[in-house]
Amino acid sequence: MENLYLSQTRFDDFPLDERLLASIRETGFEFCSRIQAETLPFTLAGQDIAGQAQTGTGKTGAFLVAVFQHLLSNPLPDAGAGTVRCMILAPTRELAIQIARDAEELGKHTGLRSVLVYGGAGYDKQRRQFEEPVDVLIGTPGRVIDYWKQHVFTLKYTQALVMDEADRMFDMGFIQDVRFLMHKMPPPAKRLNMLFSATLSQRVLELAYEHMNNPQQVKIETESVRADNITEYVYFPANDEKIPLLIGLIRKLQPFRAIVFVNTKHIAEKIDDFLRANGITSDLISGDVRQNKREKLLQAFEAGEFQVMIATDVAARGLHIPDVSHVFNFDLPQLAEDYVHRIGRTARAGASGEAHSFACEDTAFYLPDIEEYTGKSIPVERITAELLPTELKRPQRTQRERVNHHPDGSRPPRQHSGGGQGGGGRRRRRPNPAG
Repeated sequence: MENLYLSQTRFDDFPLDERLLASIRETGFEFCSRIQAETLPFTLAGQDIAGQAQTGTGKTGAFLVAVFQHLLSNPLPDAGAGTVRCMILAPTRELAIQIARDAEELGKHTGLRSVLVYGGAGYDKQRRQFEEPVDVLIGTPGRVIDYWKQHVFTLKYTQALVMDEADRMFDMGFIQDVRFLMHKMPPPAKRLNMLFSATLSQRVLELAYEHMNNPQQVKIETESVRADNITEYVYFPANDEKIPLLIGLIRKLQPFRAIVFVNTKHIAEKIDDFLRANGITSDLISGDVRQNKREKLLQAFEAGEFQVMIATDVAARGLHIPDVSHVFNFDLPQLAEDYVHRIGRTARAGASGEAHSFACEDTAFYLPDIEEYTGKSIPVERITAELLPTELKRPQRTQRERVNHHPDGSRPPRQHSGGGQGGGGRRRRRPNPAG
């Protein structure tokens, strides 16, 4: 079968700085992914890019390699404290953290200094990072603007800008913040600009052409990347069949590592309680848990300490969790593109995976838009008696116990390993301004 993730282009086919090539080799990368192979010829020549690619296809590497090479080729002598040479903006804390991790690996031997800022943690510690010149600033818009308004750093000498998941920036209400920051930089013609998005919609393209220098469009079609890698199924359960069906599927499929997506935090808690009561290790992630708790939760999931993560759409993008074998859409998402992002948590980097979606009484009417967006019909699976266990244990925890969560969003330690609530509700509501 054709590998739809990797190309035949090698990193050493490009005229990259030897320090950057040494870092790339040490990570084990030899061949470029498709988005890397198709964007690097432009960005290494100084051409702006508006790229469309599904998460998990190597776009982070595409813009980091371009940024590092641009900064190495165009040194800025006598940069003072708080000077920022490149800014990379991400819509969520998790995505910013992952970009910073990748930057640490890919920039290991370059001598370039990357710093990470985001809301919800380490305010003074993050601020002190600007006491020296900064080559690459990675952050969420709210925290970045906060520091800029306090004159903690300057964007007067910025040589490169990256906007990752620009469509999500719109969804989360960050786009005015992004425009504000762009106006504080040198004009587009004096910097290298890269925008990446799951969809190059009209609003995203307007942003690109307004604030970039005649960007070249590069599209890696979502359907072609995932068609052979993710096996998709849809079920039509009644609302009261959904939890039994989920437990039945988990017992039958025995996923190595699974994510269950829901639309509200209330449902996430309910599922978490039922899974635990029936012997399935689980936890949940959502929007209003302290950042250090979120990071510990993700680390525990990656370490295999529990089998199933229940997530609101806060986790649909920006989480790079390896070896997710199954995704379950307990609720179909309201936006068709969110379906693509959710199922993209599996089949990362050319691997294979399965996506099982429940088109229930409340969400089935989202299915036509999803199928129109993806360009194909999702195969329908019958709900058999085998998949609906009749003797499920009900959670014993009372509503009073649920209310008495710890102040930081964790739960009683004997029953739960962490997590919290949040992230449901209206889709376009602006989150914490701190990012």
